[in-house]
Amino acid sequence: MLDELIQSIASKNVILFVGAGVSKNLGAPTWAELIDHMGRELGYDPQVFGARGASYLTLAEFYRLEKGSIGPLRSWMDKNWNVDDEVLRKSEVHRLITEIGFPIIYTTNYDSNIEASFKLHKKEHIKIVDVRDISRIEDGHTQIVKFHGDFENDDSIVLTETDYFERLTFDYPLDVKLRSDALGKTILFIGYSLTDMNIRLLLHKIWKTWQISGHAKYRPSSYVFLPTPDPIQEVVLRQWDVKVISEDSPEPGQALEAFLNRLLPPSAKVAS
Repeated sequence: MLDELIQSIASKNVILFVGAGVSKNLGAPTWAELIDHMGRELGYDPQVFGARGASYLTLAEFYRLEKGSIGPLRSWMDKNWNVDDEVLRKSEVHRLITEIGFPIIYTTNYDSNIEASFKLHKKEHIKIVDVRDISRIEDGHTQIVKFHGDFENDDSIVLTETDYFERLTFDYPLDVKLRSDALGKTILFIGYSLTDMNIRLLLHKIWKTWQISGHAKYRPSSYVFLPTPDPIQEVVLRQWDVKVISEDSPEPGQALEAFLNRLLPPSAKVAS
């Protein structure tokens, strides 16, 4: 299975999808810490606020309604989720992401750490936040698609419950682009918890698109990396033709680094 993925990478036929677990390796706040911060900003005891039983999407919606915008929250996230070059330089995971050679990287992370790593390692890239950026795509430049928005534009950020409900229609320009990209390429997901229903819905949508086409047997493989084996997820995802790859490691960051090292092309290994 891994050999098949490595061959697809060598053919520049793999889209990388990057989740919050990758930023967490840099010391970025967790969703629980984000909820605690929202509670404090709104005058709630963080433990009481987080124990309401609501998702962070609902709590972010409440924050927006109470504050009038997510601007203050976005500022806090921008400050705490972006790291300086010295920290980024020490991240082997980010270096490997730039070196492996993915032609397109989608990320649901709002921070700019992936783009900053490309700059740090002098790799050509183009950041895509909305439909205007699509016209700037150039051959040889890795596309970094900010699927849930970017800190530079509050309106682009998908964070509240309403934001997610609107995006679940999958008819926004970046959704159309993803459907187009996904039809012809392998997709590899890293840094995601498979309890995230948004990602599970995305995997199902990709599978459904191929089923409706009547040509599902031609669909490129999709992969999800998990730090530790999960036989239940393997069985459930198999029905959507998604293959699970795992490293049996107690430390998620080390597991991801080991996995990405195995994907590194021989020429890049020599250069590094």
